[in-house]
Amino acid sequence: MGHSHDHGHDHTHGANKTALLWSFILIFGFMIVEVIGGLITNSLALLSDAGHMLSDAAALGLSLVAFKIGERSASNAKTYGYKRFEILAAFLNGVTLIVISLYIFWEAYQRFLDPPNVSMGMMIVAFIGLVVNILVAWILMRGDTEENLNLRSAFLHVLGDLLGSVGAIIAGLLIYFFNWNIADPIASVLVALLIITSGYRVAKDSFHVLMEGKPKGIDVEQLHNSLKGLPNVVDVHDLHVWSITSEFPALSCHIVVDHDCERDLLLQKAVGLLKTDYHITHSTIQIEGQSVLPHEDGDCCN
Repeated sequence: MGHSHDHGHDHTHGANKTALLWSFILIFGFMIVEVIGGLITNSLALLSDAGHMLSDAAALGLSLVAFKIGERSASNAKTYGYKRFEILAAFLNGVTLIVISLYIFWEAYQRFLDPPNVSMGMMIVAFIGLVVNILVAWILMRGDTEENLNLRSAFLHVLGDLLGSVGAIIAGLLIYFFNWNIADPIASVLVALLIITSGYRVAKDSFHVLMEGKPKGIDVEQLHNSLKGLPNVVDVHDLHVWSITSEFPALSCHIVVDHDCERDLLLQKAVGLLKTDYHITHSTIQIEGQSVLPHEDGDCCN
């Protein structure tokens, strides 16, 4: 039996955590400024926008905590450590995005019935919020938002608020200069559609990982054939491919070989194939002779 492990993702993990930390500091700091300003000036607009910033700060904080918890060492009780907590955080953020979008739909419905008045003060608040969210989005984009579901879910929270600020500014200008009051709920609905789509995708991808689904971009049948095509390999069975977290694919399988096989050499070739062609660096491979009958297991790839 052979094992292959790799910790090359540590640098990316550190960059993602740093991006989240600075983003959290900026969002949380600006939220405190808005709360103080809203209380001093008795501005409902400032307090309302602080509420939006609070939801972003909570999402960023949850993602940051997930990264920290995920760094805990493995133990006898949790042999993979706490890395899966990042996926739980991503799933929770995805569900939260869906709930927020549903709330926006409800608010938009209320505004269709009773269009609000928009003051220049509210637009200034939206513009400042836009600048802060652009800066935070830029910081998060320097991390791995494509592969890391946890970071992507936090980024989508900020992006949703950024789009909300853009929508509020455009709607405010249309209302202020053209008296098009209906522009506000229309902008809200468009933003909510984008947020609910993003939230659904993050929740779906996170749920796929939690259900031990195959990693994105890996064709299991092709992988099976690649292993079976190695020299002296007779069959491959009990093949399982899953993800511990979004950047940590894993594999286990049994490889049946003929009597002439040099097992150590075959193991090296199999591990190299998985790493080079499929980017799988954590694998457990059991090599068996032809006399060993495959296990009956309907839940695995044979």
